[in-house]
Amino acid sequence: MAISTQILPLVKEPERLENRLAEIPPEPGVYFMRDRSDRIIYIGKSRKLRSRVRSYFRDGYNKSERITTMVKLVTEIEFIVTDTEAEALALEANLIKQHQPYFNVLLKDDKKYPYLCITWSENYPRIFITRKRQFGKEKDKFYGPYTDAGLLREILRLCKRIFPQRQRPQPLFKDRPCLNYDLGRCPGVCQQMMLPEEYRKIVQKVAMVFQGRTQELIDILTQQMNAASENLNFESAARIRDQISGLKSLTADQKVSLPDDTVSRDAIALAADEQHACIQLFQIRAGQLVGRLAFVADAQAESGAILQRALEEHYQTADSVEIPIEILVQHELPDSEILADVLTQRKGKKVTILTPLRQTKAELIEMVERNAQYELQRMQKFGDRNHQAMQDLAAILDLPDVPHRIEGYDISHIQGSNAVASQVVFIDGLPAKQHYRHYKIKNPTVTAGHSDDFASLAEVIQRRFCKYGDDPQLSRLGNPDWPDLIMIDGGKGQLSSVVAVLQEMNLLEDLRVVSLAKQREEIFLPGESKPLTTDAEQPGVQLLRRLRDEAHRFAVSFHRQQRSDKLKRSRLDEIPGLGHHRQKQLLGHFRSVDYIRQATTPQLAEVSGIGPRLAQEIYDYFHPT
Repeated sequence: MAISTQILPLVKEPERLENRLAEIPPEPGVYFMRDRSDRIIYIGKSRKLRSRVRSYFRDGYNKSERITTMVKLVTEIEFIVTDTEAEALALEANLIKQHQPYFNVLLKDDKKYPYLCITWSENYPRIFITRKRQFGKEKDKFYGPYTDAGLLREILRLCKRIFPQRQRPQPLFKDRPCLNYDLGRCPGVCQQMMLPEEYRKIVQKVAMVFQGRTQELIDILTQQMNAASENLNFESAARIRDQISGLKSLTADQKVSLPDDTVSRDAIALAADEQHACIQLFQIRAGQLVGRLAFVADAQAESGAILQRALEEHYQTADSVEIPIEILVQHELPDSEILADVLTQRKGKKVTILTPLRQTKAELIEMVERNAQYELQRMQKFGDRNHQAMQDLAAILDLPDVPHRIEGYDISHIQGSNAVASQVVFIDGLPAKQHYRHYKIKNPTVTAGHSDDFASLAEVIQRRFCKYGDDPQLSRLGNPDWPDLIMIDGGKGQLSSVVAVLQEMNLLEDLRVVSLAKQREEIFLPGESKPLTTDAEQPGVQLLRRLRDEAHRFAVSFHRQQRSDKLKRSRLDEIPGLGHHRQKQLLGHFRSVDYIRQATTPQLAEVSGIGPRLAQEIYDYFHPT
């Protein structure tokens, strides 16, 4: 008889649980909860690790349904001890971003809320609006997310009119500035007509607006205007006067009635239903509402934990001048003392976190909550339509329940060259881009001039699910990465190739897979020669079409990137002594092969790893005698 080696949850092994809890020290740090598949399902922090972790397993402890479910899955506990609570807070935030634990409060990257980005990593920083927050360069600064995209664009437009600044990511001309310089909209940074240090001072003034320091900036400019006037520099004084006038127009009609207008404060509240929590954060400086930010999270956690996570992520990248001295919260935070202490250290002044119950501050929280409720209602209207589509899809495919996680796959290539695949994921009918994945096709038979979509799809599915082949039942149980439905872009042939590889891995009975053909939007099931009888415009089919189109878009964009990189490298590959690493250095510095061709030998030699000799080789290649 075979002996089971299955790892049991700690709650079913009291002795092992007690021994493990005794090993955890009463010091500040971060703890990890793992399930029997060795995945991290929860990450937390505490001033006293032992008492915090022990509380999860204590009878009678007030735990939410979400945490109760999590505790039943925990098979191992790990911890990292830190010197201070501040280190624990920072470490927890980084680890949550890295591992995306299922039972943690995870803020959703909702693309309807834009950010403002300032690229401090560049000598002449750019300022632009984006809906994609990237953390590739530490010096770059993101402000937001803002609830009103139109107002954000208007503020940025006024800032560009008040303070002339860089308008283009790349120079339009090689040897002269563009029309923006002649119009006074740009100080000619493309031709380095202003030193980087001086230009960064201009950008810092714009940053002060988005830091909520408009009044402080007005005071500074007023002093500069008076000084210029005293020195009889009336042209400069008039220019600064116009800047002050423009800044005052930004804050007109934004007064918030509070008795202590000198106090900088943030007020945060949420509104939630069974699925989502909409969070609003009002930034109030000198009695004026200078910013209104928004976040979205799953609502399974307690309200205080959701607010805590939103504040931690918001302040993680904030400068000390952006941190208020008072934070008003709708519900008490589970770790408010740790957050307050960390912000106090960074601010250099006492930061207080309050839960107001009466008078003006409570009314302010009510106003923030009311705005959050409006956002939730808007989301619910969209969610109702989305849920209807998922119910219709479940009915079409005869699924036992509404599909939670749906994965879509597509192949992209040009006659077999640069063949790639995409995996896109919809959670509850919405794109979950943190789970998207690219694949480079490794099949040696797929080459330029010889494509094989069937074999490519079979390869991708095999790579996606190979780790589950031994024990699908164990892997699927409580696994948030296990799809309820797989959609293949294609017809019967593509579907058959995927079915064959799933049969080889003994997974076909545990995975529901269909294909969607482009021509007539027909849905095919495994083993069926004819498509299902459906209407291309019914909600369930439209949901599959959105998934298919997103998989196609993601695959095509990756294919274009691969093809573009290959074309760039193919031209530079012909230069003797220029390897792949140095090619990347050149392209990172000059941005394109065209700019490399225009560069002089000294300019080429300035690039890291490119000496005078190799610079001459590159120049001679593009300028043959």
